[in-house]
Amino acid sequence: MLRGGRDTVPLPNAPVILHRVTRASGGPIDSSRTDGKGRYRFELRGIDSSAIYLVSTLFDSLAYVSPPLNVSGRAVAHVDDIVAYPTTGGAPPIRLERRLLTIAGAGTEGTREVLEILELENTGLTARITKDTLVPTWAGRMPAGSGQPRGGQGDISPEAMRFRHDSIILLAPLSPGGVKQLSYAYTLPANTRTLAIPIDQNTLNLNLLIEDTTAVVTAPRLESLGVQELEQRHYAAYRAGPLMPGDRVEIQLPSTGFRAQTLLPYVIAVLAGGMVLALVWALRRKPALREDTQVSRLG
Repeated sequence: MLRGGRDTVPLPNAPVILHRVTRASGGPIDSSRTDGKGRYRFELRGIDSSAIYLVSTLFDSLAYVSPPLNVSGRAVAHVDDIVAYPTTGGAPPIRLERRLLTIAGAGTEGTREVLEILELENTGLTARITKDTLVPTWAGRMPAGSGQPRGGQGDISPEAMRFRHDSIILLAPLSPGGVKQLSYAYTLPANTRTLAIPIDQNTLNLNLLIEDTTAVVTAPRLESLGVQELEQRHYAAYRAGPLMPGDRVEIQLPSTGFRAQTLLPYVIAVLAGGMVLALVWALRRKPALREDTQVSRLG
């Protein structure tokens, strides 16, 4: 167990908990504390090969969890070092390393689904936390008018995301030591022809995947990467950056065009009306035919 910061040093007397997680349940099965060199030891008996074993610790109000341990068939299992950091509120700054937008083609109602994947990096020496939902650990702008925002999978849980006024805010702690990935999705209205992507902070890399390959993209330092296939669908790929706050990034989307599905209710109504008229005409014609027949017989 290590304490991160300007220098990474052993973390003595830290609580360490061993967890076992099965399909049916999970929880702590043993606990210990680190020695003066940050080391600890557990003895496992009766290992459940179908279970997952984890180690966790708590330091400066923040919990840290190890990756799953490989203990099956081993006399000794090594645990990768857990680096714990002191916590601070409102600092250090969080850098947006990469922003990827995947924009699907228009659906039957003309709306488009957008998936964003972000990579954030804590550039400081402490873990940034918040105790107030009004002061997030990080926030970023979304396109104006985007609807139905929802959090996705990644290093940051959807439960730690909030969506307010065309913005996403994070309440999760952000520790140093590599990028943290998060994802979220939203829906563009059916009449969206110009998609303006707000750049409200320094963005090292912007990547775009657009299923409408005829869309026109405007952005500083834009590079076209051609058409790429992803899950048997084709996307025009672009890369831009680095970007500064206020940089203009726009995507001119093609018109959704004529869609037969939108006319289906009207077609059904016209056919139903035509059938009614035909029935009325037939009912009116039948008596007239009988009269003509009777006249011919009298003649």
